[in-house]
Amino acid sequence: MELTDDSVLDGRIRLRQARGGYRAGLDAALLAAACDAPAGARVLDVGCGVGGVLLAAAFRRPETRFTGLERDDVARGLASENIDANGLGERVDALAGDVAQPFSRLGVAPFDAVLANPPFFDDEAALRGPAEAKRGAWIALEGLAAWTGFLTKAVREGGTITVIHRADRLADLLAGLAPKAGSFQIRGVHPFADAPAKRVLVRAIKTGKAPLRLLPPLILHDRDGGKHRPEIEAILRGEAAVGWD
Repeated sequence: MELTDDSVLDGRIRLRQARGGYRAGLDAALLAAACDAPAGARVLDVGCGVGGVLLAAAFRRPETRFTGLERDDVARGLASENIDANGLGERVDALAGDVAQPFSRLGVAPFDAVLANPPFFDDEAALRGPAEAKRGAWIALEGLAAWTGFLTKAVREGGTITVIHRADRLADLLAGLAPKAGSFQIRGVHPFADAPAKRVLVRAIKTGKAPLRLLPPLILHDRDGGKHRPEIEAILRGEAAVGWD
């Protein structure tokens, strides 16, 4: 397996990841920036891979403890190496686990907050098959419902659930979380201001009762060129967060 040495948050976090496997990108950066867990909280990143979200969120929240959960042994091993390489071993770790299994099998207490970037597809016929090394990150054979069910079990009452997913799966995502969670806040992520959202960031509170709030969207690009809009660049550099106010 060929590895690359990459960086996130403007070089503040180093990340070793497989060249041909699933690679942490914009979705991971936005999810990490959307984590608003307070000091002293315990946060679980479900499906942490090599630690793209886990490490960026931990850097942003220096007084918070983070745990990654990953079923793939190779990815979890790289996550552990990345945790140590970034000097975060005292408050970040990675556990073996799978959303297809009950949360209780982990033998840990529910967390104050959970983060997830679930695989975008649960039907292998819905897309041309990805490279084998990327299959587990792209296709949720157990279905999105297994992810939402696990997330609501993994967080304590009053704790937060933050997810990034495809915009066209928003209804399924809300339906999966709604039996146990509420107080939904939603931000669309649009490639351009005049284009439909491709992603959604969703934040919910377990047992929350507040009305759903549709917040101003994130617009990634301007039509007149440039890689990202300045406010998105600030998020990617770690100079700004994705707020929920």
